[in-house]
Amino acid sequence: MDASIRIAVDIGGTFTDIEVLDAGSGRIHQFKTPSTPEDPSIGLIGGIRAAAERFGFDVGDVEHILHGTTIATNAVLERKLPKGAIVTTAGFEDLLQIGRHGRRDVYAITLSPPPPLVPRSLCFGVPERVGADGQVQVPLAEPAVRAVATRLKAAGVRAVAVCLLHAYANPAHERRVGAILAEELPGVAISLSSDISPEMREYERLSTTVLNAMLMPVVSGYTDRLCEKVATEAPDTQVYLVQSNGGVSGLAKAGREPARLLLSGPSGGAAAARRLSAALGEPNLVAVDMGGTSFDVSVVSNGSIAMVSEGDVDGLPVRLPMVEMRTIGAGGGSIAWVDESGRLRIGPHSAGARPGPACYSHGGRDLTVTDANLILGRLGAESFMGGAMPLDPALAQSAAEPIATALGLPRDETAAGVIAVTNSSLAMAIRLSLFEKGLDPEDFALLSFGGAGGVHACEVAEDLGIGRVIFPPHASTLSAWGILWSDIVHDLSTTEIGLLAQAGPRLSATAARLAREGERLLGEDGVPETSRDFVWSLDLRYLGQAFDLNVTLDAADFSAEGLKLAAERFHALHRQRFSYDEPGTPIEVVTLRLASVGRLAKPEKGQGKAENREAKAGSRPVWGRKGYVETAIWQREALGSGTVQGPAIIEEVYTSSYIPEGWVASLDASGALLARRIPAN
Repeated sequence: MDASIRIAVDIGGTFTDIEVLDAGSGRIHQFKTPSTPEDPSIGLIGGIRAAAERFGFDVGDVEHILHGTTIATNAVLERKLPKGAIVTTAGFEDLLQIGRHGRRDVYAITLSPPPPLVPRSLCFGVPERVGADGQVQVPLAEPAVRAVATRLKAAGVRAVAVCLLHAYANPAHERRVGAILAEELPGVAISLSSDISPEMREYERLSTTVLNAMLMPVVSGYTDRLCEKVATEAPDTQVYLVQSNGGVSGLAKAGREPARLLLSGPSGGAAAARRLSAALGEPNLVAVDMGGTSFDVSVVSNGSIAMVSEGDVDGLPVRLPMVEMRTIGAGGGSIAWVDESGRLRIGPHSAGARPGPACYSHGGRDLTVTDANLILGRLGAESFMGGAMPLDPALAQSAAEPIATALGLPRDETAAGVIAVTNSSLAMAIRLSLFEKGLDPEDFALLSFGGAGGVHACEVAEDLGIGRVIFPPHASTLSAWGILWSDIVHDLSTTEIGLLAQAGPRLSATAARLAREGERLLGEDGVPETSRDFVWSLDLRYLGQAFDLNVTLDAADFSAEGLKLAAERFHALHRQRFSYDEPGTPIEVVTLRLASVGRLAKPEKGQGKAENREAKAGSRPVWGRKGYVETAIWQREALGSGTVQGPAIIEEVYTSSYIPEGWVASLDASGALLARRIPAN
């Protein structure tokens, strides 16, 4: 390979996926290696070394590493966070404990909200007050801040979140508090709400700031270890981390704003779906990523991926732009179990990378979705991972025995039940993702990727009434493929409350300020002016509403015509989402947003050569609609222009696809495998 190698890495709970692009030839290679949960950077560097050996390049030739990581998400889910504290406006110390009183589960008799990340004893107030208009009402009492710093030092905190009332309107007091704490508490991570989430809604802003502060030591520790390893292997390599918005950032920004990494890994799959939507001429796609631990759903509608200004992680609000995505605990490693009522349940607990499913022969004893697929013949024992990781059917059968006994069923019927329950959960997650947007599944094609998704996709699509399933090239590592084409993205925002019709001059002035900041950040990244883009949007609502919708703008045009176009788009979006609009009701601006994009060079990929071998690789019994049926096995890399009739298994190096009876599949010119349901007569 020629010099200039770009590598994208997506570290999952079970496997680390790697895509390698040789900028000289345009060739792209995929590689997969087990994750190392004790230190993900070990698996990352080890995987890059192994990929270099397999594909014949020098690690020193790697120019960029773009890295999706779950380090921040896992730290929150597992509550492996340092001791943190809060400094806020006096009188608002209970804000994190009060939270919001919305009911997430309207049918629950009792509610069990997640415990606050910071105990009430470490929430401190200081005398000060800024109004919603940004005017200082009570000056900051600096001696009180120093007194709080003394108590924080005595408590041994490692992270402090500073979130003063209305700091989004005037951050002067908050910045002074941060400066005093930095002076008094050297080495302690300090996060200001006016830096990470300068928007109204004090609870969400506080929650985001707390998460950011407590993740700073976690992510900085990881990036430090990663930098050491990369510097040893490839000292000239630039490392970027993937953010929740689908863009990437440098390690310095990731260390300052780690809350932006909370959907780092899954956002790569959404970016890939958006790119494939254009390439395949499919404007409406439901993108489903099923790996070893989770199942992620994102929606491409009219060629665009939806973004949200707020999400949550384990019930904790995160007020930051992110790809709209639904995630459930259903992957190949999800564990089957029987509850107290005798019902078969799947997940959310996973066997993970170690020990993994029972059939991996690493000591796992629980029945997983992967074990069930192996029992049913949908996975090949000898061909798994291209033959590099053979599976043990006897261990899968042994893992099924306790569940089969509890259900009073044979082991193969138990395995079939595991697949049926899993498919039902996957279909429900997709329905919710579409129905909440007012979208009909029949208007969409299903884009299936992730190592475990191919053997479920057609049956899930059939349950939803979807008649087309697309299995893209490199399906098993597609999230890494999407990361490979990512750009640098800096999200900036300012709360601007007021009637849309009267907001033009104010929005224009704010847009000019945000644009200057966006230019500065991209300049720090070394992005040339010719490679910079600005994407503008407004959070809008009808006057009197408590929620808002994000409306994308073509440009920062806040003239009368520009505001009229924004209003029309808001009415249309509101009508699609909620089945009605109110053109006669005034529209209110909530927030102006800017995504400042630095385009990274994207060499065109070269075309791989079809392997010179037989496309058909025998047959084996596979459980279908009527029990076991002798089913043809095909090699995807060797398929020509013909059509494969279901039932069939189509195998590739890192994944397999199951084409049920009543479906046909064929390769299109792009290399994507297209499966279509045959209409019933």
